[in-house]
Amino acid sequence: MDNFKRVLMVLAGVILIGSVTPNQAAAQWGVGASYEIRDEEPKNGFGVRIERGILNKLPIVQLGLRAHFSNFSEENDVRSNGNLYADTEVKDYDFGVTALGGVSIGLLKPYVGLGLGSNTVDLEGSDLPDNLDDSESKIYWNALVGAEISAIPVLKPFVEYRYSDVGESFYDDVQQQNVPSSSNGRVVFGVLLKF
Repeated sequence: MDNFKRVLMVLAGVILIGSVTPNQAAAQWGVGASYEIRDEEPKNGFGVRIERGILNKLPIVQLGLRAHFSNFSEENDVRSNGNLYADTEVKDYDFGVTALGGVSIGLLKPYVGLGLGSNTVDLEGSDLPDNLDDSESKIYWNALVGAEISAIPVLKPFVEYRYSDVGESFYDDVQQQNVPSSSNGRVVFGVLLKF
């Protein structure tokens, strides 16, 4: 519940900052959903985002703020200190705020971003020892590069690559079965509804 409050605070911050920026009439809001793929377990997840354009009088260049939330969850076998713990529920979710900058080139809008967030990993299982059946949260910074396609005025499909640096990963201490090493990058496919 504590992390849900953090997500609401981040979203409220983006809405507040977006509502006091100049040129409100021309500003655009965006709400989107995504499918996300990464190397570490769980490999597949889903995300949601809300965006707000700022300083919209700039020619060609578009600036904005984004709040995002991603969730990865699955059952997996976890290995720690040589012991195997089967059927462990692994929940890995993160949320953050990112500053965005992009340019419009015809129907394509490439963009880059830089931001901060929080990543939480929960392990839950009936046979897990107390030191593993727990939750761990870390602050991270992230950088991303992506592109939107503007073929339809309101609906914007996008693809992006997001790199996050959380320092020492939770996965450095807990080796999951058949996972070679943790990665901090992910590929994101989604659609954004702009209004």
